[in-house]
Amino acid sequence: MVPSLSIVIPVYNSEDSLPLLLERLQTVLPQLTDRYEAVLVNDGSRDHSWERIQELQAQYPWMRGICLMRNYGQHNALLCGIRAARHEMIVTMDDDLQNPPEEIAKLLAKLQEGFDVVYGPPEREQHGLWRDLASQMTKIALQNAMGAQTARQVSAFRAFRTQLREAFADYRSPYVSIDVLLTWASTRFAAVRVRHDERRLGRSNYTLRKLVIHALNMMTGFSILPLQIASIVGFVFMLFGVAIMFFTIGRYLISGGVVPGFSFLACTIAIFSGTQLFALGIFGEYLARIHYRTMSRPVYAVRETTKSDPRGPA
Repeated sequence: MVPSLSIVIPVYNSEDSLPLLLERLQTVLPQLTDRYEAVLVNDGSRDHSWERIQELQAQYPWMRGICLMRNYGQHNALLCGIRAARHEMIVTMDDDLQNPPEEIAKLLAKLQEGFDVVYGPPEREQHGLWRDLASQMTKIALQNAMGAQTARQVSAFRAFRTQLREAFADYRSPYVSIDVLLTWASTRFAAVRVRHDERRLGRSNYTLRKLVIHALNMMTGFSILPLQIASIVGFVFMLFGVAIMFFTIGRYLISGGVVPGFSFLACTIAIFSGTQLFALGIFGEYLARIHYRTMSRPVYAVRETTKSDPRGPA
């Protein structure tokens, strides 16, 4: 058993799955620790998720609810719940029952081997082809941002020591990646394969578009990879221009003629112009993020919270 445990769950349009989720947690958590809680963060749901959380509060006094002012995104909601957690270890999981509560024990057992963060990647992906491809792209971007091979095994189902949050206690950027923030505190990562159930209620809120945007946010928000790519592309085309110059001079010296054709010149100008605009676009993206940070835009804002017994379960 672990000393104490907080379960952090971002909630978005999941009013039907919440009763089943808490019922299964009620069975599992007492077997893991004597002191536990669940922190459910309503991320601007458009259904009756918040009303359902308030109703469940009376049945499960060890559960707390936090309602955000609007939809900020999964990782922003997670950050809110992580900062509100009161126990020594934290487990984050989805609200759709695809992360079985019964598998939490595997994560905690691996964590107690001396690791600081343990991910629970699925034994088998339950998504479609395009969703899986987008997920892999996101993990590649995350690997560059984290600088760790474990990034290929990241999952929303993760366990870590609460003290790690001190490393990003002052983080204020509106662009959040919990996995990258955890690397600011530790490099002791591990992963253990867990069961991944099919979604039985509702539909996934993580579309292909959202995954692509999340990957781009990680690359430009936590990595200098795009700037490095712009530098490499600029350098390659500079060499291409030098090669054209030597080719033109050499042809002139050998044959006394010039390179014929306006299309060749137009293509060369277009290539260099496109390269410059590509690099400027990347610089502009970084400047925009600096602008957002100077605005002190909040990571999240809380509208309302439920009341719970701070002593935990009886």
